[in-house]
Amino acid sequence: MVLDEKVVVQVDKLKQLTIERRRFLHAYPEPGWTEFHTAAFAAETLTNLGYAVSLGDAVLDPEKMMGVPGAAILKEAAQQAIKSGAKAEFVNQMAGGKTGVMAVFKFALPGPVVALRFDMDSNDVCEAQTEDHRPYKCGFGSKKNGAMHACGHDGHTAVGLTVAQVLMSLKDELAGTIKLIFQPAEEGVRGARAMTASGIVDDVDYMLGAHFGFKMKHTGQVACDVTGFLATSKYDAEFIGIPAHAGAAPEAGRNALLAAACATLNLHAISRHGDGASRINVGSLVAGSGRNIIGDKAVLKLETRGATSKINQYMAGEALRIIKAAAAMYDVKIKIREVGSAAGGSNTPELSKKVQMVAERLAIFDDIVPTADFGASEDFSYYMERVQEKGGQAAYMMVGADLAAGHHDSYFDFDETALDYAAKLLSSVTAQLLTDKFIEKV
Repeated sequence: MVLDEKVVVQVDKLKQLTIERRRFLHAYPEPGWTEFHTAAFAAETLTNLGYAVSLGDAVLDPEKMMGVPGAAILKEAAQQAIKSGAKAEFVNQMAGGKTGVMAVFKFALPGPVVALRFDMDSNDVCEAQTEDHRPYKCGFGSKKNGAMHACGHDGHTAVGLTVAQVLMSLKDELAGTIKLIFQPAEEGVRGARAMTASGIVDDVDYMLGAHFGFKMKHTGQVACDVTGFLATSKYDAEFIGIPAHAGAAPEAGRNALLAAACATLNLHAISRHGDGASRINVGSLVAGSGRNIIGDKAVLKLETRGATSKINQYMAGEALRIIKAAAAMYDVKIKIREVGSAAGGSNTPELSKKVQMVAERLAIFDDIVPTADFGASEDFSYYMERVQEKGGQAAYMMVGADLAAGHHDSYFDFDETALDYAAKLLSSVTAQLLTDKFIEKV
């Protein structure tokens, strides 16, 4: 029996378990840096499968964590995870929101290092509670008000655990090392930078990632070569002025509202870059205290994007310069926090060709899309950039799924057949890379 066939048999055996895991995780959604329940579940499952599991400080750099909730929120989330059944021995290793997990297994024979990334976090969305929403109707809807798996990361994690189990069943036929990375805080592109900064992918020869849906909106579709990841930087800028009576003593005030408004207009006037696409957006501006008070406070939330990391660095640099200049012009103080970022990039063509070849061999997809432009940001790009810089190859796939509603919608749900397709594709590609026995060499 060839390797692909063995993978298919194993994934088929685990089909119901994969669905059950996805539904279990769907019921316990956790926004970025609070994935204590999900991460502990993954860590326990991977440990029981025989992997060497590392958590917390061992797999991420705390100095590179962005957009982390306050200590009280993190403490409450950790306690709630333990109450919901997560093992304290795992939760305690993730104190402070360090909810990254990595499982490693070295096969008997030497070979390449292959890594896969699976994101775990949920969205800040209230899940629909109506009979026409399957998760609610079937009893696996969100148990946490204000949080929901509305982007398929519950499915990503479930698939990751199935891939782990399939690869372990084939351990006598594989060579090299497998690294399975379960990442927190993909939403808002906050988590990957901290994990790559820890050095966990510095020795990786092949890096794989995947996402359900997005531009592949039907079950049976798959995009093998994803290009056009936009680099991005996300900031919160807090302007701090001095309040004063607007009628009696306006000269005594320092107007943070006007400083923020000035910054907003000039941010959108940044010259574009000649080397490729660039973006700037102020998505939120909250300012002032009252009608007759000089506006003493303002919070501006913005993002920049670029076709490459270089272009985004230009946009971000100009944005920070303008914000600081506007604050200086109005003589107010400024505090700037970086709350998210991702690199730019595209798949390694050679690896994408191998992915497509395996997809064709499996004969389960009815629409294999050779190339798809991502046209947005996803922090898998940090792994991609790091691995490629060090001479390795990286590929990201979009696995199609029929959707009940769009991503981040309160009615989001996906065809669970896609779990089976993703598990078979990722397991087969990984197994082939760990044997380097492609039927057709690329």
